[in-house]
Amino acid sequence: MPLIRNGRLADDPWTALADDAELPPTGAVIVSLARFRTEREVLFNRGAPLGIRLKSSELASEIGADAPRLDLIAIDFPVFRDGRGYSTARLLRERWGFAGELRAVGNVLRDQLLFMDRCGFDAFEVESPDAVAAWEKALAEFSVFYQPATDARVPARLQRLQRRAAS
Repeated sequence: MPLIRNGRLADDPWTALADDAELPPTGAVIVSLARFRTEREVLFNRGAPLGIRLKSSELASEIGADAPRLDLIAIDFPVFRDGRGYSTARLLRERWGFAGELRAVGNVLRDQLLFMDRCGFDAFEVESPDAVAAWEKALAEFSVFYQPATDARVPARLQRLQRRAAS
């Protein structure tokens, strides 16, 4: 499946491991939260990049203070109408200090890309190989926003106040 990372198609160096798969001695791996809970110390002691895949029903607080030690967190969007991943992403970035790759996986649609980006996602597994053009178009559709988010865009209310102060 194509991967967009920071606005470009990218190779994916990560291996997603099933819960019953043998843990390789080296290499970047993504494990489930369940596997992370049972093998936490072994996974951290490998000295290789570590990622976790969260189901939409799993909360950011279930990773908690371990978030800054992870290199990647993949958040699953099982269906279009399930928006819990947006809240999880913001909490991971803003409350738990996660600075690694935040990847949207599952049912990731073009119409969601802008909002996912605003919530802190910087990588997206998408179905279409022409997804980069769709990503660029999605991010350029709106230039002003009412709500603050994890991105650095200034909300409309503050822009108005800044213009008034400057005049």
